[in-house]
Amino acid sequence: MLPGPGVRPACMAALCGPARWGQPCPCLTVTAQGPSSPGCLHPGALCRSFWTGPLQTHPLHSQTARGWARPRNVGPAVQRARGVKGRQGGRLAGLRWAMPRTGGKAWGQAGGVGWGWAGPAHRLPHDRSRVWAEPCLLPTATSKLSGAVEQWLSAAERLYGPYLWGRYDIVFLPPSFPIVAMENPCLTFIISSILESDEFLVIDVIHEVAHSWFGNAVTNATWEEMWLSEGLATYAQRRITTETHGAAFTCLETAFRLDALHRQMKLLGEDSPVSKLQVKLEPGVNPSHLMNLFTYEKGYCFVYYLSQLCGDPQRFDDFLRAYVEKYKFTSVVAQDLLDSFLTFFPELKEQSVDCRAGLEFERWLNATGPPLAEPDLSQGSSLTRPVEALFQLWTAEPLDQAAASASAIDISKWRTFQTALFLDRLLDGSPLPQEVVMSLSKCYSSLLDSMNAEIRIRWLQIVVRNDYYPDLHRVRRFLESQMSRMYTIPLYEDLCTGALKSFALEVFYQTQGRLHPNLRRTIQQILSQGLGPGAEPGGPAADSEPGLLLGDEAPGSAISLRDVNVSA
Repeated sequence: MLPGPGVRPACMAALCGPARWGQPCPCLTVTAQGPSSPGCLHPGALCRSFWTGPLQTHPLHSQTARGWARPRNVGPAVQRARGVKGRQGGRLAGLRWAMPRTGGKAWGQAGGVGWGWAGPAHRLPHDRSRVWAEPCLLPTATSKLSGAVEQWLSAAERLYGPYLWGRYDIVFLPPSFPIVAMENPCLTFIISSILESDEFLVIDVIHEVAHSWFGNAVTNATWEEMWLSEGLATYAQRRITTETHGAAFTCLETAFRLDALHRQMKLLGEDSPVSKLQVKLEPGVNPSHLMNLFTYEKGYCFVYYLSQLCGDPQRFDDFLRAYVEKYKFTSVVAQDLLDSFLTFFPELKEQSVDCRAGLEFERWLNATGPPLAEPDLSQGSSLTRPVEALFQLWTAEPLDQAAASASAIDISKWRTFQTALFLDRLLDGSPLPQEVVMSLSKCYSSLLDSMNAEIRIRWLQIVVRNDYYPDLHRVRRFLESQMSRMYTIPLYEDLCTGALKSFALEVFYQTQGRLHPNLRRTIQQILSQGLGPGAEPGGPAADSEPGLLLGDEAPGSAISLRDVNVSA
């Protein structure tokens, strides 16, 4: 997350003098960084904009992060921030960011956003949690999270032991923040557009809470085993949601994600090397390719399988608690986890569960393709059955009779994950017969248009994949209002796959100035595939601004993640 030596961080807003959105920040030049290892991410390089670069360090050093910077026009808020030491005047200065367990953080003021002690924040009803956001978002953010964060932290502590980081604050970043969420000790970054959907907000925050134990306290030693962080955090997330929101909701969310995993499998192929849990990073392989659903969901399925071997989720919770206690503030490899598992359950070691035919631990780690076993989701059937029934109605004959039966089902009372799962099933079946799309639009278009962005984007993908022109104005309006990667890339890819490339290009011309440089570059790559030789979407100046160092993937490549939304 922190640019390398000699690279200036890009602003996320035009708040540093005359710089346009995405241009180099005039107030700070990063020239070197502290110890680098796949450990915790820390708040670090800062500027008077919406950009901040977390320093990446070993979990043992989570209390202090160091960096070198060349300050230029650094604002008073930065100079006054507690724990920051350095020299001005354009000389190279060493900056030290103190991160005591009481939660002290050195942040500068970010426009109208409260960072650290510099601006508006809201203390949630327990001393260890605050929400930081722009003033216009603060009431919504606090109303959705008040009381809930402490409930989730307390549930996690009951399961996995004490929270080690003192504070748990949340900062809501602009919609153009390139990822959905990113946890750091003491502070979690979340994209503000997720506030639209209560259920996705719940899952994303709880997932980042779970990283406080799996990822921050105990960290994967290599990027090749990211599942040790993401798979365990996803398992812990679902144990927390089971405790706080019930088993049915957890099974519904799991079914939704496993559907997405199988969708990704179709895109990549079952022999894709990135579908392994232990991916080999050969020279030239971009580590960002590991941010895929195999890391999360296949990793989760393996951890769930281990929990089933011991026969009792509570006993497995006890094991994970002991695992965190043993390895906290260290980095581990898969063998550390598996050896600890077999030591904690000696009866399973005697049964040689690690060598069961077809379910060998080594095969779980190194075989490509789908999970070797998936969880029993029958406890969620009360929520998933209506989805299956409605989907079957819309694919049945005769259409008139089926549509009449379907229209009698009020999906406005459904949970977000139910509606999203239903629309995903329709997406998987697209292109649909035109009469089906017309009936779907008549029945749902206005209703879905009033729902959150997670619902709207799925309906609009159905519109695009079926070339349904009467609802195309809704696609334009959506893309004109969205700056998030997760709400733009899927639509642009679908638009450029079919007969609507010129429409996509027109919308991009109108919106490109508001997009994050990385996102703008990715969309340009998508558009370029259908524009013929020599054409440059966005004009000759479109690529003149430097982008952040976050790997981009060309659409249609072996690791394209269309229709996939993951958190860090």
